[in-house]
Amino acid sequence: MSSKNPVEAPASALALTPIVLFLSLFIGVGSYLHWQGVEFAFYQLPAPIAIIPAVVLALVLSKDKLNHSIEQLVGGMANHNIITMCIIYLLAGAFSSVAKASGGAEAVVALALNGVPSWFLLPGIFIVSGLIATAMGTSMGTIAAVAPIALGIAQAANIDPVFMAGAVLGGAMFGDNLSIISDTTIAATRTQGCAMKDKFKQNLGIAIPAALITIALLFIANDSAPIEPLTVEQPLSALPYLIILLMAVVGVNVFVVLFSGIILAGVTAMLSSEYSTLSFANDVYTGFTGMQEIFLLSLFIGGLSALMRHQGGLNFIQQRVNRWVNQASYKSFSAQIGIALITALSNLAVANNTVAILLAGDITKQLAQQNNISAARSASLMDIFACVIQGLIPYGAQALLLGSLFALSPLMVVSSAWYPMVLAVVALVVMLKRK
Repeated sequence: MSSKNPVEAPASALALTPIVLFLSLFIGVGSYLHWQGVEFAFYQLPAPIAIIPAVVLALVLSKDKLNHSIEQLVGGMANHNIITMCIIYLLAGAFSSVAKASGGAEAVVALALNGVPSWFLLPGIFIVSGLIATAMGTSMGTIAAVAPIALGIAQAANIDPVFMAGAVLGGAMFGDNLSIISDTTIAATRTQGCAMKDKFKQNLGIAIPAALITIALLFIANDSAPIEPLTVEQPLSALPYLIILLMAVVGVNVFVVLFSGIILAGVTAMLSSEYSTLSFANDVYTGFTGMQEIFLLSLFIGGLSALMRHQGGLNFIQQRVNRWVNQASYKSFSAQIGIALITALSNLAVANNTVAILLAGDITKQLAQQNNISAARSASLMDIFACVIQGLIPYGAQALLLGSLFALSPLMVVSSAWYPMVLAVVALVVMLKRK
């Protein structure tokens, strides 16, 4: 991964207006309809439709020829990270669909409810998600593997699915932030020029306290009633889930994990019931089609981000924060806040934590060197605040995937994502103590 910042356009606040328009439509219309008492208010205006006016505005604002601007849009859609997420969406949808049709979800839920105390279900899911994400190095792969099980547990134990989705998201972001094989860790350490172990030590002192506080909050929110032991009618159908969780913990590639899960779920269903090959094929396709909304939105987000980047939107953010840091009294503390702000605002604009770190890498490294901040501290702050924003934006891949699997609005998902919120507070406290 290169540490060179690809943003070369003159700084422009106007270039950021498309993302403001999208958020205004997406959140504004949903909020208005909710206040009017409309059911499923945030589903009335589909997000892929809400973002189209923003894309059009970005094309209008571009000073390049229309054909060139459209090339930038399509290039952003074809970004490696965007396509990777879209493939994960499809595989996750297919696995969830096949496992549900084959009875695997019910079997795993029954085993989990029989083995875990009802008062520890929410904290337990957070911990499991965190361990898997640390091993896999990807929050998306973790969510795809854990979410179907978590949803089944929430339904069986009468736990609010919003809290359960927040627990999965929080655990996934915790592990992704700490993992030494995560894209964000690699990007942060390479752009800042530090060793992974040094960045890991810096992160640990912030992430562990935040995780413990989150576990305590989830323990308080866990309102599951005592559950009677459940009968596992088809224990064989639980095998695919157990195998993919084991593969995830070992650190197998996310694509291999999900593809293996789909095949294993189909095979075990055929062995234990009258499940045909055609039924398997149709369930896989049903899973694909269930991901249509987030698939389209992710493509548009990628294209819109590329247009704003080429038009100087990210340059505007970075220059303004840099200017503020240079004028502040407490240079070291202000520089740390500046590193966090530049990364966070870049992430808000591009909706991808790895890309945000790569884009902000040069200017944050410069800020750190000018203000005697260690490279490990700078890398840690970048990774932490990219994690915070990625876990709280309703148009981020993680919230979209969970919203699709749980049948919840992405806004509801991020509203219960307590770990990123707590992580931000703990990080700020640590910065104040060490200023």
